[in-house]
Amino acid sequence: MIVSTGTASGKSLAYLTPAVASCLDGGTVLYLTPTKALAADQLRGLRELHVTQVRAATYDGDTPFEERTWVRRHANYVLTNPDMLHRSILPGHARWNSFFRRLRLVVVDECHGYRGVFGSHVAQILRRLRRVCARYGSTPTFLLASATASEPGAFAMRLTGLEMDEVTVDASPKGSTTIALWEPPLTELRGEGGAPVRRTATAEAADLLADLVLADVRTLAFVRSRRGAETVALAARAKLADVAFSMPYTGAPLSSSPVAPRPETASPATPPPATPPQPDTARNTTLDISPDTTPDIAANIGPNITPDIGPNTTPDIGPNTTPDIGPDIGTDIGTDIGTADDSSRSPGKGSSHGPGSTSSPNRRENPLSWALPDIADLSNLPDKIAAYRAGYLAEDRRVLEKALRDGTIMGLATTNALELGVDVSGLDAVLIAGWPGTRASLWQQAGRAGRDGQDALAVLIARDDPLDTYLVHHPQALFGRPVEAIVLDPDNPYVLGPHLCAAAAEIPLTEADLPIFGPTTADVLDDLVNQGMLRARPTGWFWTRRERPTDLADIRGGGGSLIHVVEATTGRLLGSVDEPSAHTTVHTGAVYIHQGETFLVEALDLEAGVALVTAAAPDYSTFARDITDISILSTQRSHPLGQGTLHFGEVEVTRQVVSYLKRRFQSGEMLGDEPLDLPPRTLRTRAVWWTLPASAVAPLAEAGIDLGGAAHAAEHASIGLLPLFATCDRWDIGGVSTELHADTGLLTVFVYDGHEGGAGFAERGYARANDWLTATREAITSCECDRGCPSCIQSPKCGNGNEPLDKRGAIRLLNTLLAAD
Repeated sequence: MIVSTGTASGKSLAYLTPAVASCLDGGTVLYLTPTKALAADQLRGLRELHVTQVRAATYDGDTPFEERTWVRRHANYVLTNPDMLHRSILPGHARWNSFFRRLRLVVVDECHGYRGVFGSHVAQILRRLRRVCARYGSTPTFLLASATASEPGAFAMRLTGLEMDEVTVDASPKGSTTIALWEPPLTELRGEGGAPVRRTATAEAADLLADLVLADVRTLAFVRSRRGAETVALAARAKLADVAFSMPYTGAPLSSSPVAPRPETASPATPPPATPPQPDTARNTTLDISPDTTPDIAANIGPNITPDIGPNTTPDIGPNTTPDIGPDIGTDIGTDIGTADDSSRSPGKGSSHGPGSTSSPNRRENPLSWALPDIADLSNLPDKIAAYRAGYLAEDRRVLEKALRDGTIMGLATTNALELGVDVSGLDAVLIAGWPGTRASLWQQAGRAGRDGQDALAVLIARDDPLDTYLVHHPQALFGRPVEAIVLDPDNPYVLGPHLCAAAAEIPLTEADLPIFGPTTADVLDDLVNQGMLRARPTGWFWTRRERPTDLADIRGGGGSLIHVVEATTGRLLGSVDEPSAHTTVHTGAVYIHQGETFLVEALDLEAGVALVTAAAPDYSTFARDITDISILSTQRSHPLGQGTLHFGEVEVTRQVVSYLKRRFQSGEMLGDEPLDLPPRTLRTRAVWWTLPASAVAPLAEAGIDLGGAAHAAEHASIGLLPLFATCDRWDIGGVSTELHADTGLLTVFVYDGHEGGAGFAERGYARANDWLTATREAITSCECDRGCPSCIQSPKCGNGNEPLDKRGAIRLLNTLLAAD
């Protein structure tokens, strides 16, 4: 069964009732969640029930080793995550025999987070779980809970391999949520090719977070990366420190009341000015929010006014860091997943907080000063804001969650670690710094506010990115539209192979097991035998190696060996990154942030598996750039598209990081492009590509259009728009364009999955090509720049330095492609 309804609709009660009943009846329950924060929150709720027969416990990376034995022997309600199930519980199933024999119910919570390559791995882990349960004679019911998703039953069948019933009707009472689409202003700075630079989404989020906290509005700010969350919190705290220094109020302490005083009712100790300060103009498209003043937005969004709601800088050449497609979680095996930072710049247009201001979040007088309550001591204002992400100690995360619930903290900048179901009731507002990747994630994050039924505010702050810009100018693409179908590919041989090895190590594989793992299992088993990974015997397939087979599958990362990040002066181990990500995140000269501390990478030694770093405080961030070659291995499907042809098939991509950009944190100003010498990497994956014959492009060339620049611009923009049609992030895909490709002999534009074997995103693009490419053309056409900018056709990760690009040519090229004849 899958229950797929909106936030705060009662899904927890839907699975808690049968789960507790199973425990009372002598059975056991396994609860799976993408994040440790959600498991801890669920455990707190279970203990508040005071049902003594329910012996609930978490079993994850935060569980002390001395407690794990007790959990295995005595707990009947175990809360864990896919990482722990993969690496500990299933390989050690013999120690869990009593638990598995009595297993009645498997709860898979927030399952919409299991998409792409991560979701494909989880699908195989659940199949291994079903096989282990069968070994001990149990056939548990699988109950899945998800935010609203398209075709949830079909997705759940693909995830578990089981027939599914679905519940999708949501009749739960809700307050209204006002949604604002917020577009940061253009600055006076100029980027590549003289393109205008917008203020970053993180800088805007920091300003808004500080303003809302000053107005006594409890706020959660979702930021795309750990670095971004830390940056937003630090900038907002600095702004509050300035306020505390410059406004020595006297009176009552800042309370946690949900509504800030209106100007007409403000205390005499803080008389409002004759005319409250007005921010310049409406910054963007707004829905259900009057575009008059920032103070009015912030001061009116307590429980009495509310919303009605129902990928950072992006590369054109593939994933350059561990993508943020999975939740921000750290497991006991050292896995802490994050993304590249969105600290370069952000999309959209509009006015800044104050005239002529472009950088520092503290650059202007606070527009909400007239709305501040009387405060005896403002020195503790900065303590009202904190950051929350994976990488913190478990006890620190629990303290932050409690402080947000009880109002000790009024503002929290977080990664998506708090997106999934954590009960942080009492929130009045949510800021979303950058498109979160899917409509489902947008509504999930916006739904964190107003969870007690009160009205709320949600603000989507656009980044300097084609998709973000398209959405703030085309709100119809967000509202009144169904959420996306969830894409995953459990049959990907690069996913299936490692899990077949793990399954054989758990219990030798037999012919009867093959249907569980899917139709490609037999072929993959033959390959594993030929590689010496498994040994075939008359009774089945056996794992015979000494190493742990679970190490073959990096279910959240990009795979490969780990690169250890070590502080050069002390030898302290700061963390680790997978080898593919090391090329882009810890290359020589990179800025590396660990738990709020900033380091510069002195040297990256791939052979030794070490990146040496030193503490530093640069005012810039770094972004790797690479070049890409692509060759077609096979074409699986093709069909005409306008005057061209659309293809889908298998390709081989060769990528090499060649340099890195340095960009100033707040403004996005480019400070330099430094060369790098790193080896190339090869990726076999799947791609969608389109071609145009010479007869179709000849008129364009005769009109003086640079065909290479036009194809390059169309490629950048199409990569930016694909996440609107496939549940992916721009970090999950890459692209290549050429005026004359060696394999096709034609003008060709490729978009490929940035994961070994493919992840289903390019295939989704093939299926929705007309809608996808039409939206791409509209995004370029609607941008107000003259020659192209990061909001339409530029990519800050372009290996060619965004040259050549032809905006006018891209529009003409897409018109030609989409024309009927």
